[in-house]
Amino acid sequence: MTSRRRRRTRTPFGSRLLGPADQSPRALRVRVQLLLTALLITANLVGAGAVFVSSAIVIPAPDANRGTLLSLAIGVPTYVAFAVVVGAVFGTTTALRALRWATTSGVEPTPRERVDALRVPLRLTVMQGWLWLGAVALFVGLALVLQPERATSTGLSIAVAGSMVCAVSYLFSQFALRPVAARALAAAPFTSRPPGAGVGVRMVIFWVLGTGVPMASLTVTALLALTLRDTSATRLAVTMLVIGAVVLCFGLLITVLNARSVVEPVRSVRDALLDVERGDLSRTVAVYDGTELGQLQSGFNQMVHGLREREHLRDLFGRHVGQEVAQAAAAGEVELGGEERSASVLFVDLVGSTTYATEHSPTEVVAMLNRFFGVVVDEVDRHHGLVNKFIGDAVLAVFGVPIEQPDHASAALAAAREMARRLAEEVPEVGVGIGVATGEVVAGNVGHQSRFEYTVIGDAVNSAARLTDLAKDVPGGILAAAAAVEASTDGERARWQPDADVVLRGRAQATSTYRLADG
Repeated sequence: MTSRRRRRTRTPFGSRLLGPADQSPRALRVRVQLLLTALLITANLVGAGAVFVSSAIVIPAPDANRGTLLSLAIGVPTYVAFAVVVGAVFGTTTALRALRWATTSGVEPTPRERVDALRVPLRLTVMQGWLWLGAVALFVGLALVLQPERATSTGLSIAVAGSMVCAVSYLFSQFALRPVAARALAAAPFTSRPPGAGVGVRMVIFWVLGTGVPMASLTVTALLALTLRDTSATRLAVTMLVIGAVVLCFGLLITVLNARSVVEPVRSVRDALLDVERGDLSRTVAVYDGTELGQLQSGFNQMVHGLREREHLRDLFGRHVGQEVAQAAAAGEVELGGEERSASVLFVDLVGSTTYATEHSPTEVVAMLNRFFGVVVDEVDRHHGLVNKFIGDAVLAVFGVPIEQPDHASAALAAAREMARRLAEEVPEVGVGIGVATGEVVAGNVGHQSRFEYTVIGDAVNSAARLTDLAKDVPGGILAAAAAVEASTDGERARWQPDADVVLRGRAQATSTYRLADG
C-alpha cells in the first residue's frame, strides 16, 4: 500500500514522463517540447510509412509505373521532412509561445491565456490535418499527371493515414500538455460545464477517426478491387489482410490512448478518495482535463477543501466546548434545555496568582497559565472528563456528562490526585486548591437559540467551588465531599481519609469532607 501511494504521489498526471507537480518552469518547458516533438514526429513517420506501403503495394490499383515509383520514392520523404519541420518544430514552438506564462516563474495566466492553453492540442491537430490535406492534394495531383488510374488509391491511402495520425497526434498532445493544463485549470476551477466537446462527443469523434474512416476505406478498397478485373484472389486477400491489420493496430492504439485519457483522471480521483477515507484530508488531485473529467477532479478538490474546513470547525468547536459535547451536538439537533444526571464536579483554582501577576511580566504570566491549563486539561481528558469552563485562573470540569460514566466519582478523584501531583512539579511558582463533589446536576444548553453554551448547574457545582477555597489551606491542596468518596471504588476510597465537617457558604447543613490519606 505504501509503494502504491508513493507511485501516485510521484505521478500526479498519470505518467512519470510528465514529471512531478512542483517541477520548475524550465524543466516543464524542456519536458513538453521534447515530448511533443518526439511523439508528433513518430506519429507522422509511421503514418508516412503506412501511406507508402499501402499506396505502392497494398491497395488494388494498376502497377505503378516508373514515374509514379520515382515520385513516391522522392516525394514522400521530401514531404515528410517538410511536414516534420513544420509540424514538430514550428508547431511545438508556436504552442510553447502560447504557453509562455506556464513556463515562466511568477506569471499568472489571464482568462484568455488559460483558454488558449487548453486549446493547444486542438490547434496542433488542426495544423497536422492541414499538412495531411496538403499531402493529399500534392500526391493526387502528381498521380493525375503521371498515372491517373492510381489517383483514387493514392488519395484514399493518404486520407485514411492522415485521419488516424491526426487522432493519435491530438491524444499525444493532450497527454504531453497535462502539466500545463493542470496549471491553467488550477487558476480557474470549474464552476460549470466546460466549453467544447465533452467525453461522449470526443469518444465518438475518435471512433470515427480510428475505426469508422479506416473501415470505410476498407469498403472503398473492396470496390476498387471489383473494378479491376485482373485482380487475383490472392492479391485481394493480401490487400484485405494488410489493410485489416493496419486498421486494427491504429484503431487499437487510438482506443487505448483515448481510454487512458478517460481512465487516468478517474483513477486519480479514486486513489485520492481512498486516502481521504483513511483520514488524509490534505489529499488533492491535479486537474488536467478540460472535459467533465476535469469537473470531477475539480469537484473532488472542492469537496476535500470543504471537509478540511468542516474538520477545522469541528476541532475548533471541540476545543471550546469539549470533544464529547461537540460529538453529541453533531449526532443530533441541538436544543435548549437540560436533563438531570448524577455527575462529579472538579473545581481547581490557583493560589497567589494575583501576587505572581504583579511581580512578573505578562509574557511570564501567560506562560505559567498555559502550563497550568495544560496539566488540568490533560488529566481531565485522560480520565474521560469534560473541561466545561475556564474562569480566569480557575477551571470547572465535570465527569459523567454529557457521556455517561458509571465510575465518574472515581475518575474525578483520580484526576484531582494526579493534577495536584503534576502541578506541584510542573507549576511550582503558585499553589492550587482543588475541590471535588458528587451529586445531581442539570446538564444541558443554556442561553438563547442563536447563542448558547453547554453547562452544568446544581448543588455539586457550588459545593466543589466552595471546597476549592478551603482546599487551599489543606495539605495536598485537595478536599472532596464525602458523597464523592463514598461513590468511588474501594481502591480509590482507600487513598482518602476523613478531614472535617464544614458548613459551606450558602448551605445550612455541614458537609463531611475528605483529604488525601498521605496529605
